[in-house]
Amino acid sequence: MTPGGPRPDAPAPTTKRAEPSVDGGPVLELPGPSRRARLLRMGANLVGAAGASWFAVSGYRYYEQSRSLFGAVFFVVQLWVVIVYLVRRPARRVSQRPGDWLLAFGGTFGGVLFRPDGLHPHLGVVAGLWLQVAGLVVCASAFLALGRSFGFAPGDRGVKQRGPYAVVRHPLYAGYVLLLLGYVAQSLSVRNALVMILVCACNVGRIRAEERFLLATGTEYATYESAVRWRLVPGLW
Repeated sequence: MTPGGPRPDAPAPTTKRAEPSVDGGPVLELPGPSRRARLLRMGANLVGAAGASWFAVSGYRYYEQSRSLFGAVFFVVQLWVVIVYLVRRPARRVSQRPGDWLLAFGGTFGGVLFRPDGLHPHLGVVAGLWLQVAGLVVCASAFLALGRSFGFAPGDRGVKQRGPYAVVRHPLYAGYVLLLLGYVAQSLSVRNALVMILVCACNVGRIRAEERFLLATGTEYATYESAVRWRLVPGLW
């Protein structure tokens, strides 16, 4: 045995696998039995379910007051989102960038800052209703296409190419834009316009964060990106 060398009975050295990263940002590997991973996933699911529950209650109250079919459908869709958050399929990897999570939170729950005040022109009320109906249809079809692969922060849950995902790469956020526009058209105010801009900006940042993450973690999304050109609006972006 040479000085400083390993003893014959010493255990073989093990190599610690380096934590993967996306453009310098940490990535959380979720398939393993890590307690931290389970707690993070459980916390994200509960936060998402709680937020969707808030929107579902709002939709039910609107239906009670107006007996509107839109209110009933909105309630059912949000109830579906609550269930999906609680039973959704774990992602293979999830971003741990704080900025990515903040964008997801703002893009999902920023709408709670809206207020039903301001101007309510008849044309805006009618047009806003149809915009919201269109947005709800787009969102519902996107949720159906995603199934249990629905996510909150950027993560690797596989790539869906059916339904509205064959037209644009982020139809769920396109539906959000229509819903936001419809609300602002019905309740015109500076506050509501600023809230809409904030939420849309968060979702644009969210789109870029998700695409950066998916392109860095595999080639499947690159193939999908080449097949479906537009992110949000066909012919525009």
